[in-house]
Amino acid sequence: MLKKIFLLMLLICLMPHDNSALAKEKILFIPHDNRPISYQQTAEVIQQLGYEILLPPKELLSVENSDEHPDELWAWLEKNSKSARAAVIASDSMLYGGLIPSRKHEIDSEIISARLENFKKLHADNPKLKIYIFGAIMRTPHTGTPGDIEEPSYYAIHGANIFEYTSLLDKQEISGLTIDEKNLIVRLEKSIPAEILSDWFERRQKNFDATKKLIDFVNAGVINYLVVGRDDNSPLSQTHRENRELLEYAAKNNTPETKFKSLAGIDEFNLLLLTRAVNEMRGTTPKIFIHYNKGKGAKTIPPFSAEPISNSINDEVKVLGGKVVETPKRADFILLVNTDFYGETFWAHNRRPDGSDFTPNLTPSASTKLFANMVEDYINDDYAVGVADINFANGSDNALMKILQDKNLLFKLQSYAGWNTATNSTGFALATGVLSKNMNTNAKNKLLARRYLDDWAYQANIRTIVGNKLNPVSYYQFNDERAAVEAEETRLMNEFVQKNLPPFAFLRDLKVTNPWNRMFECEIEFEK
Repeated sequence: MLKKIFLLMLLICLMPHDNSALAKEKILFIPHDNRPISYQQTAEVIQQLGYEILLPPKELLSVENSDEHPDELWAWLEKNSKSARAAVIASDSMLYGGLIPSRKHEIDSEIISARLENFKKLHADNPKLKIYIFGAIMRTPHTGTPGDIEEPSYYAIHGANIFEYTSLLDKQEISGLTIDEKNLIVRLEKSIPAEILSDWFERRQKNFDATKKLIDFVNAGVINYLVVGRDDNSPLSQTHRENRELLEYAAKNNTPETKFKSLAGIDEFNLLLLTRAVNEMRGTTPKIFIHYNKGKGAKTIPPFSAEPISNSINDEVKVLGGKVVETPKRADFILLVNTDFYGETFWAHNRRPDGSDFTPNLTPSASTKLFANMVEDYINDDYAVGVADINFANGSDNALMKILQDKNLLFKLQSYAGWNTATNSTGFALATGVLSKNMNTNAKNKLLARRYLDDWAYQANIRTIVGNKLNPVSYYQFNDERAAVEAEETRLMNEFVQKNLPPFAFLRDLKVTNPWNRMFECEIEFEK
């Protein structure tokens, strides 16, 4: 009898995890804004595993100006942290009100310091809570755009000169300047009003000092893991310059590499850290094999980055708590990266509205054909495969998607991402691919469909088709045309589903909205 009981208990222990058993596990998540990709779509991935995600109300997360919300977020965090096992928190939300406010705020250093001290209190009040933090070094865009809400208004006029000026400051410290460059830096500094340069650098210094304090918290054991992103950075820029200084500070203070990472990107960090939290709660270290398209592949340096894509992906694997392996047979998951043979990144869609007709290019290059065959081969060999589609900036490769559709491979993938910057896509495809192995077929189909609708249908097609009917300023911030734009987007999205995706019940009567009052991102509402 005792032997039978022992065998029964052993059998129960060896049974695979049931997602319903995880329903009581709570993870607290505060993103850096309430864009669908930051908020709903990221939380959705973890919820499909059966975890309960504790999310603050949307109105407490930034849209454009949210300087008043950090104190309300801290109050919400204090109230909800007791029941959570792990917390993934955007420091920009807790200090400035969100990612965009971090670039435009006028918050006193004393207030920022007081808010930073709240992290110590969070740890002291919840010593068993695993705290994962992500934040950003302020970006340095190459130029400004009239109507863009993401930078101070003066950046539309002086942004290009600010970028060039600070890139020369960076180069001056790394390798020195030529005579012509020394003359140019003087002319650039004179061309930018002193009060604008002062405003821009003072804000950056506040944010830089706050990030150093977060590194101190890692060393003190307050923060379990810290990720600092280089948002939209370039090889020579103020962002690159500040990152060099942060790495020197971390090295000087012996900050463990196992608890701190600085890497290109930002929007993908929320899901990478949530994946790390899940892996650490489960005690798992996923093994990942990376395979790039033929040609330049791993050495491709995509737009908005200062490094080869392989560096970024290897860092992302470390952030999510995984390990890169050298052969597919040793891997739990395989990420295939769609790059151009010559390492270029194309901009055929998501250009600024110019009124011209837009027709998607469905003729694949030789490189695209090679990649599609690679995807097919791995799937036919029964590997768990994800695709990071970074051949184009801000959207899917239409020709690739058509081939995958024709080969009936779209819903045989483990994960897919082709949105916004290259690192956004690689990080999301990695994290979703690692987690979706523990999901049922319906859950995986929903996540894949979400990406196909957002990255392929909207970003690579609908956004440009509808955007060409607007003037450039309206594209970045609507005036009175929002209702008409959303109605047309909804019509085109449902038409796309009928032509390109299976008749899943959850894809009936989709509705598309633009919650940030601009066309750069959309929210796609599935049928309940």
